[in-house]
Amino acid sequence: MTATAHQARPGRTELGRRLIASGALSSDWAPTFAAVDRAAFLPDVMWPFTPDGRPPAPVDRRSAPATWYEYADSDLPIVTQWDDGDHRGTEPGTVATSSSSQPSVVFRMLGALDADAGMSVFDAGTGTGETAGLLAHRCEAGRVTTSDIDHRVSATARERLRELGLHVRTLAGDALTGAPTGAPYDRLLCTFGVRTIPFPWLEQVRAGGVIVAPYGTHYSHRDAVVRLTVRADGTASGPFVAPVEFMKARAHRLPWPNAQEYVKHWPSPSRTDIQPEQLDAAAFVISHAVPDITHTTHTEPDGAPTAWFYSLTDRSWAAVRWTSGDGRDGEVYQQGPRRLWDRVEAVHRWWERQGRPGLERFGLTATPDGVTPWLDGPADPLPGRHDSRQRE
Repeated sequence: MTATAHQARPGRTELGRRLIASGALSSDWAPTFAAVDRAAFLPDVMWPFTPDGRPPAPVDRRSAPATWYEYADSDLPIVTQWDDGDHRGTEPGTVATSSSSQPSVVFRMLGALDADAGMSVFDAGTGTGETAGLLAHRCEAGRVTTSDIDHRVSATARERLRELGLHVRTLAGDALTGAPTGAPYDRLLCTFGVRTIPFPWLEQVRAGGVIVAPYGTHYSHRDAVVRLTVRADGTASGPFVAPVEFMKARAHRLPWPNAQEYVKHWPSPSRTDIQPEQLDAAAFVISHAVPDITHTTHTEPDGAPTAWFYSLTDRSWAAVRWTSGDGRDGEVYQQGPRRLWDRVEAVHRWWERQGRPGLERFGLTATPDGVTPWLDGPADPLPGRHDSRQRE
């Protein structure tokens, strides 16, 4: 095993201190953090996210090395590719499609993975190659396989890892299908957002092995890290660990519904006393208890908050409009065989009766035929939850 050599930088030393103080970086992972330098995996031109939410702006190491290293040593995510590689120039593209993840998120996920020396690991989503490099340092040479759907991204990461003496089997291919030639794996780490737990992952991780992935639904862009332990029967189950937001697998991106294909006319409204902030507070449980929907919110020109819901299996839809500032109930419009707002409202009231449980009480069971989210244990699936998604 060859560690990455790098020149110590004050900013990087300070990042390590902050990660340890926050609990993201445990003492047993500290030597790996010290040996594998994030900066060694970053391109000359990159687009860091900023804490204040401003759009990423380009930073070029050749013209602004101090600023470049400042961001490389920050606890911020950094975009390294736009528009699946079709982007040209230095201005941000339309959609960020590859990145260097936020270090605190990376090390919390590695802590949940619980990988150790001698274990075999599949790293789904190579990206810059940094996570594969961290795992290679931890688990020793030749124990890590990584795959990325973008051949150019994969080739660049392979070369970086080779130059740094970090021996990783680097493949170009769809990580959702795993890497069967290296199976069975002791651990599987995914570093992109998924909307299903792919059946090949269940097949390729040994019984007792662990899968850690950012999982979510099409209800919103948000994900949550789930830690699944694979069982002898080919299923896997485990808790959600932390909220995150990752770039989505290309196959799991959602083309936004065309409202004109849904809304043919406006039905008579009903009313609801659920307020926008209550809807947002229950977003996690709604997203998992009402399958196959997506939603969006916006503020109308008169200041009224509005939420829209679209079914992904038929043309059912719902819209709720709250008159701004007067404390009145919301006006509900819904149509189609799935009464979407009725379902959302029922889940919200169930969540209230349970004492408003947080993410840490929820988990997921994955089988070859789909997933079942639960509260407090697999024996208690979320109410009325039926997932008909089949194997991928």
